[in-house]
Amino acid sequence: MTRTLVLWLPPVAALADKDIPQPAWLCVDDGVVVDSGQDDGWVEAWEKPQDDGADARLIALAPVADVPLLWHHYPDAAPAQAAAAARIDTLKASLGDASALHVVAGQPAEAGQAAPVAVTTHAAMTAWTDWLQTRGLTPAAIIPAGAAVPPPEPDHLWLAELGGEQIIRTATRAYASDPELDPLIASGHDIAPLDADRMRDALILTLAAPPLDLLSGGWKPKRSWSVDPAMLRLAKFLAIALLVVSLLIPIIHAVRLAGDTSRADRAVIDTATKAGVKASDAAAAESELDRRLAAAGGGPLAFSVPASALYDAMADTPGVTLKTLSHRTDGTLSTTLAAPRVEDINTVLLALQARGYRITAQPMAGTDGQQMANVTIRAVP
Repeated sequence: MTRTLVLWLPPVAALADKDIPQPAWLCVDDGVVVDSGQDDGWVEAWEKPQDDGADARLIALAPVADVPLLWHHYPDAAPAQAAAAARIDTLKASLGDASALHVVAGQPAEAGQAAPVAVTTHAAMTAWTDWLQTRGLTPAAIIPAGAAVPPPEPDHLWLAELGGEQIIRTATRAYASDPELDPLIASGHDIAPLDADRMRDALILTLAAPPLDLLSGGWKPKRSWSVDPAMLRLAKFLAIALLVVSLLIPIIHAVRLAGDTSRADRAVIDTATKAGVKASDAAAAESELDRRLAAAGGGPLAFSVPASALYDAMADTPGVTLKTLSHRTDGTLSTTLAAPRVEDINTVLLALQARGYRITAQPMAGTDGQQMANVTIRAVP
């Protein structure tokens, strides 16, 4: 349920007085008028908290004496076109400087309906907005009071009372009543008083769907970019959490790496211990195991290490073939390579050198016309 506070703005002429009378007001909850008056009770009604936490909405009504209304009818125009045409026609028919006028046209709900147009001045808008700001009020809309008066029956005029103001409503106009001028303007039509209950119901409908709002054009409120404190606190929390996680990731990775390294070192020491090697750390155990494997013809000095490097180098040069291949326990691999060109043998040798092996080569000519070379490859770079 939304609470709507309706506050009648004082006439512009009254704002010049020091003692401005209290405005008329009423409070509407869910389409029902729950309180009203012409005193300072609106302050309590505005500040009263909602039980369900919903926000209150302030609607200001501008007096018809300062904002007369007209209705223009364009049967063949679309709603948007009718509103634009009504505003232009009203400006053309208005007296005074057009730049000083604030003309607002409402858009009809359907094509063929009359378009309402409100006419006031920028000076009046300035006076009302200043009056509201001094009281810390920000209205959701400023509606001309005459817009709330329903259209009369054919050949009749309504005389309605709204917020202590007498309003005459014809089929095409809404303006402040003047007892001397009303009969002349009526031109023989009956001026009937509008029932108060019907006026109240029409006002409530107008609040739900305002036909036009004076807070438009240059008076449309600027959007204020405010930061929600709750969202700001959440953003700070997420930023701190992101920083903590960013710091924890490398720390956890380092801890896990240290743990894995420690487990690997213990596995090396355990393996060395089973082989009868006594060492204080993994590096010493690994060195001793390599030394024993080398003495036995294994480990990094085994045949498979340099032979694998040789075969990989030859794979990139298909023209090179092996003639002989032998291996010594010190890790030296001896081989005889043959190829149609010396450049092919050099390609293999350069590939081995790129892998860090020490190479010696003695070229010689083959009996079949191929180029040959006796090559030694050190297994340990």
